[in-house]
Amino acid sequence: MKYDFDLICIGLGPAGMAVSAMGAEAGLKVCAVEKSRIGGECMNVGCIPSKSLLTVSKLRHSLLKLREMGLFEGDIPGIKPPFPKIADYLEYILDKKTSKIFEKVTLVTGEGPARFVDRHMVEVGGRQISARKIFIATGTGPAVPPVEGISDVDILTNQNIFDLAKIPASMTIIGGGAVGCEMAQAFSRLGTRCSIVHMDDFLIPEGDREAGDLLETIFKKEGIEVYNSKKITGVENDGSEISLSTEDGIRIKSEKLLVAAGRKVDLDTLRLERAGVVHDGRTIRVDSKYRTSVKHIYAVGDCNGGVMLSHAAMHQGMFAVMNAVSPFAKFQYKNYVIPWTVFTEPQVSYVGMREDELKKKGIGYETHIVKYEDYGAAIAENIEVGFVKVFSSSLGKVFGVSIVGEGSGEMINEWALIIQKKIRLHSVLFLAHSFPTMGFLSKRIAEIWLKKKMNNPLIQRSCRFFYRKM
Repeated sequence: MKYDFDLICIGLGPAGMAVSAMGAEAGLKVCAVEKSRIGGECMNVGCIPSKSLLTVSKLRHSLLKLREMGLFEGDIPGIKPPFPKIADYLEYILDKKTSKIFEKVTLVTGEGPARFVDRHMVEVGGRQISARKIFIATGTGPAVPPVEGISDVDILTNQNIFDLAKIPASMTIIGGGAVGCEMAQAFSRLGTRCSIVHMDDFLIPEGDREAGDLLETIFKKEGIEVYNSKKITGVENDGSEISLSTEDGIRIKSEKLLVAAGRKVDLDTLRLERAGVVHDGRTIRVDSKYRTSVKHIYAVGDCNGGVMLSHAAMHQGMFAVMNAVSPFAKFQYKNYVIPWTVFTEPQVSYVGMREDELKKKGIGYETHIVKYEDYGAAIAENIEVGFVKVFSSSLGKVFGVSIVGEGSGEMINEWALIIQKKIRLHSVLFLAHSFPTMGFLSKRIAEIWLKKKMNNPLIQRSCRFFYRKM
């Protein structure tokens, strides 16, 4: 059978962009279908616009702090939506930058969702397109919890929060993960009274409890209310304000309600049954090579239920194409660590196994911590809080790392490589780190580990003996 293309990619978010670009560079004839805009949620209503908002809110917060210290006497301007205009920036990125990436790709965008016709053909915008292999990279959308009354409220999600016509006076946020925490701090610093309500025991539950507790302390100092371990029983809208109620009788009123309670995969429009692709209604089942039950159809990124992060989706897209073009390739996602960062101030980053995982698996470990407040460079830069925490074996094998503080999103990448390549702490110690950077704290961790090893009478006697003999 003759096909229109070698590869069709459905969705052009992070996973789909990786699939399409790499497939084209591998010499394949590629068609990429995106129902709205290139970049998916990450570039258009997620990672990129949120960082723009966080940057502006941080600047305003810094000016307020300087005025409190008497170092700035000017007026602090308010921020009026549309927020620091990212539309022009996104247009530049999409038109000038990504157009070069996709020069070898046939793009079908803005014509609606793609639907399977059969195992080798999809329909989009009234036309049918066939390919030898098809990659599904449709991503996810915001999940709305089944709370009584929530369907009667005009809620905010990441998809529409950047379209606000004005800064709200108050906002209640359902969810204490990355989106909830980032938006709470951003809007609070722009003048919104913010409250976070969530069911977990601490903020950023995917990471380290100490990190979540430290972030909560900072939030409370900035006027953000945090309600942990709360079950929401109902939401009401009386026309002027929204009321949220919890099982233990707490009632929070606000102008706006932001739902940041996780993600959901939307498989309805794909009509997977026409292609015979097995799924459970929530995610698409894949094997170790990201193939679905139909071996020439792949599913990458959020839609297969893996780690729902943009860079994880890119990783999967890259591996899936490499597996597809070579019969010898065996790139498995589970064999690679995925670091992550929440871009609050301070940043919260993590990679590897958490402490509770180590305990559950019965793995013996040591904990090594250095604090920003004990580091001269941090003191000089007025960085008041933060820490690097490493869980390792006694012989220096690194299991997991938690970093809270300035630059943690950059620092965590070194630790990801350390875990990935099974590098021991003595090698970290012997690597010269640029000074005075925050990354030097990683070397400090290795120094602490070695000091613990050296604090042994037998080792110390041996050192004294050989020192005096040489």
